[in-house]
Amino acid sequence: MNQKKSIGIIGSGSWATAITKIVHENVERVNWYIREPEIIDHIKQHRNNPNYLSSVSFNLDRLSISNDINEVVTKSDILIFVVPSAFLKVWLEPLTESLRHKFVVTAIKGIIPVDNITIAEYFNRYFEVPFGNIGVISGPSHAEEVALNRLSYLTVSCKNESTASEVASYLESYYIKTILSTDIYGTEYSAVLKNIYAIATGIAHGLGYGDNFMAVLVSNAQLEIKQFLKKTYPDERETSMSAYLGDLLVTCYSQFSRNRLFGTMIGKGYSVKSAMLEMSMVAEGYYASHCIYEINQRFGIDMPISQAVYNILYEGIAPSIEMKILTDKLH
Repeated sequence: MNQKKSIGIIGSGSWATAITKIVHENVERVNWYIREPEIIDHIKQHRNNPNYLSSVSFNLDRLSISNDINEVVTKSDILIFVVPSAFLKVWLEPLTESLRHKFVVTAIKGIIPVDNITIAEYFNRYFEVPFGNIGVISGPSHAEEVALNRLSYLTVSCKNESTASEVASYLESYYIKTILSTDIYGTEYSAVLKNIYAIATGIAHGLGYGDNFMAVLVSNAQLEIKQFLKKTYPDERETSMSAYLGDLLVTCYSQFSRNRLFGTMIGKGYSVKSAMLEMSMVAEGYYASHCIYEINQRFGIDMPISQAVYNILYEGIAPSIEMKILTDKLH
């Protein structure tokens, strides 16, 4: 049992529930911030989250659940943030405690809209958390398989590998293996981009494209990720590793991928608004598509798949027309 640091979890969705499950099996006590009192009451009474991964049963002796974010921050040395990127600012509105001396870990696979910055950059810029005190948890993994104790790999990225190793120690188990990285920027942006490409594969699936085309689409998506990272933040990284290619593959192909599901609905004729209303979870790729489009206005990187998704979601171009145009740009 790891007792070195106190851990706080911020969030109540499926991935937050999965992360809490993993961590609370490894430490004596976890502090869990959930905004909705009714969810807290349900967990205390029934030991499970009523909205997400309800099959996961929690040991309440190891959980301290609160709807006071300042209480959780005060009691925790390490804070793991697991909320949709588009709503992070709302979740943090009640926060008055300083984060400057906390170790902040983001398990958010998204980007801050309007600001067009990653979660790590957001905490550094607005909460003065040094990059040395920031970590990133990335896949490839889906919350649903973690709930089933299926073997999964998590990449833990910190500027210092020994710090990454310490954070990883709170996550490791017989069904969770960890990979260490120092590429905070690359793992974060790769997690952002793969959601866009999962929407693209979903759109293609919804339109009736088959496996042959899907393989070409995903291969080209990997090239776009590599080119984006190389142009925006050059570093020695191998983008065929799990945190890059692995996360892309699972998000594009898995039945649990909410971004692929969102894209499939768009490909089948749903409007963006109706698809978002019907889904019970947030498709991060929708917001990421607009952010990456704006970021790329500065760099001019050739990203035809990302551009096609943006055109469909924000410019109102028919999926069938845009995907047909895209087929001539792939290789």
